[in-house]
Amino acid sequence: MTDDLPRASGADPDAKRRPATPEELKALSHPLRVRIVRLCGDRDWTNKQLADRLGIDPGTVYYHVRQLVRTGFLEPADVRTGESGALEKPYRSTGKSWWLTVSLDDLDLSQGLAPVEAFQQELAEAGPTSIATYARFSLHLSPEDVAELDRRIVAVLDEFIEHDAERAQHPAHGGIFLVHRALDPGSDDAAASA
Repeated sequence: MTDDLPRASGADPDAKRRPATPEELKALSHPLRVRIVRLCGDRDWTNKQLADRLGIDPGTVYYHVRQLVRTGFLEPADVRTGESGALEKPYRSTGKSWWLTVSLDDLDLSQGLAPVEAFQQELAEAGPTSIATYARFSLHLSPEDVAELDRRIVAVLDEFIEHDAERAQHPAHGGIFLVHRALDPGSDDAAASA
């Protein structure tokens, strides 16, 4: 899941969820595409605006935007007149990525994890004073406990997401919820990673 917010609300969140297709997984496997989806969840952006905002070549942004439009993560917004009087073609997030479920078995982690990389880039860009809250924890969990923790945290996030449009006048906040299995310092895996 990524953190673009749906623009409509009301239905049961569980009824909206479905497994991501291989094409959708591929589309969200690049940190730049994850960042574009998130930015376009806050407001409508043109390719040039995204390129300027992200410090990326406009051709590169255009390529990634086309991938996101093709897979349904972005959609064209209304054409508008820009500051110079030229017509602009902005894009907006569809909110689709939040409602996808992704099995870790379907991810190719050898190239990194795009949502984590995108989050790290966004946090570094915003700076440490942007942090509103955090919780660092270590818990002993069975696989069933991990599934229950995920279900409960995502249910809270779903509730906030369902009503996010009502709070659009407030600043946007980003975040990531990630639980990983800690490395046992005495294990062979720990010695191999040192």
